[in-house]
Amino acid sequence: MPALRLSRPAAFWSVAGLLVLVLAASGVPSPLYRVYQEQFGFGAGVLTLVFGIYAFALLAALLVVGSLSDHVGRRPVLAGGLLLQAVAMVVFLAADGVGWLLAARVLQGLSTGALTGSLGATLLDLQRPGRRPLGALLNSVSPGLGLSLGAVGAGVAIESTASPTPWVFGVLTVVFVLGTALVLLLPESSPRLPGTLASLRPRVEVPRPQRRAFAVAVPALVALWAMGGLVLSLGPSLVAGVFGITDHLVGSLLILCMQGAGVVGSLLARDLPPRRSMGGGCLVFAVAVAALLVALATGSAWLFFVSAAVAGTGFGAAFLGAVALVTAGVAPGHRAGLLSSVFVVGYLAFSVPAIVAGITSNAVGLQLVAEVYGAVVIVLAVGAAAGLRLADRRRPAADRTEEPAEPLAA
Repeated sequence: MPALRLSRPAAFWSVAGLLVLVLAASGVPSPLYRVYQEQFGFGAGVLTLVFGIYAFALLAALLVVGSLSDHVGRRPVLAGGLLLQAVAMVVFLAADGVGWLLAARVLQGLSTGALTGSLGATLLDLQRPGRRPLGALLNSVSPGLGLSLGAVGAGVAIESTASPTPWVFGVLTVVFVLGTALVLLLPESSPRLPGTLASLRPRVEVPRPQRRAFAVAVPALVALWAMGGLVLSLGPSLVAGVFGITDHLVGSLLILCMQGAGVVGSLLARDLPPRRSMGGGCLVFAVAVAALLVALATGSAWLFFVSAAVAGTGFGAAFLGAVALVTAGVAPGHRAGLLSSVFVVGYLAFSVPAIVAGITSNAVGLQLVAEVYGAVVIVLAVGAAAGLRLADRRRPAADRTEEPAEPLAA
């Protein structure tokens, strides 16, 4: 009897759901950081260490096993990664101190790193050929959507239950076990390339045809993800310290404003050529971050939240353009490795600056750190848009005309 397998469209949307789920789980701890601070008695420096160790574990996984599914197939990597997510949720459940919390975040980071490139590559594998592809759109939408759902869900649990962590991590444990079972129903979507052991050497894999586009996209990726890292790690503390808003749910709404608006930005830009989406998104993002700095200087909470939402919209458009630009024309056997390289850049920018900001804030104050941080991000975003324009002028004239958008379809 042939094995039961999902149809291609059903498999595509199932993988999209799993990607959002994994990223939602990674956003769940952000609103809980202040709860853990109160329970375990640590400051901003330790908080950003807990945040950063997750990103470093994720980076290690991206560098070592990011392209593994190009060699052994997508399904084994997806099943193993989802099971490791379930184990991480159990460790969160058992956490009674900073050590357990660090261990849980390491496990979650390793799992997310293994899954990010593989799930994203599976979407590219399964998208319907011949029309404007959905794979790049869903890869760019998923971080904002997932992080928003995770953060707001955790915020609601904090406000509505006496013991939020058992509820949150207990439910996620069950869901990840069920997700592992779902992977068994997926068709295998990638050819297996030789060189499995060689693929485990830590490296950033960017195929030669994609290198120019990758270099153009790097400044944008750094600007976008660096600001996202600040909001996810220190955003709720910034809202409490600068504006005096201590409600846990309001802190998580800041994450929703930026990350959730990223989904809107990606959808608004879905019919634009990748270069226009990336360049325009970077400029919108830079202007909105400037407005965030004005809000911090004037103490205007409403301007802060509105600016965060506009910044998220620019983030979504720019990230969609960057992903589409980098992955255009990539061969099937190199998709996981290339997407992993994109996320290596993103998570380095996501983690290192935020850790430095958290440590520095102990000496000079969180507000001043956020203002300097925002100014640097603005320079990077404007520079990314200018660099894209310069690179476009240097392209041969025959390559400058981009195909008009076609209707989206899976």
